Amino acid sequence: MHAVIRNMNKVRPSPVGNSRGASIQVLLGPAEGVPNFVTRRFTLAPGGRIPKHRHESIEHEQVMLEGEMVLTLDGEESVVRAGDCVFIPAGVAHAYANRSDGIVRFLCIVPRTEDYQTEWLEPPAR
Repeated sequence: MHAVIRNMNKVRPSPVGNSRGASIQVLLGPAEGVPNFVTRRFTLAPGGRIPKHRHESIEHEQVMLEGEMVLTLDGEESVVRAGDCVFIPAGVAHAYANRSDGIVRFLCIVPRTEDYQTEWLEPPAR
């Protein structure tokens, strides 16, 4: 195992499935030789949305880097802003919405798993 240093601004973003105006960058994970966690950066454009979904066996730790968004956890909406930290237990339904005029960026760290399953609880965002 070796240490890894990587600049997040040099990682190409990919669209987030079933979302509108959302992209993901895998910053650290299996491809970089990271053994236990995957660190991702999500970007939500103004009006961007990731519909309600859950991961039965995967918890999330998130850190808001920029902007303000509505985070829905098991049906309850909360506004989270840059500097806020969030823990989402495994099995909790969650959704993201950028209702502001600015960009939202947050880190999301999850345990590395060979079988990352997402159960979508809403239709794709349009």
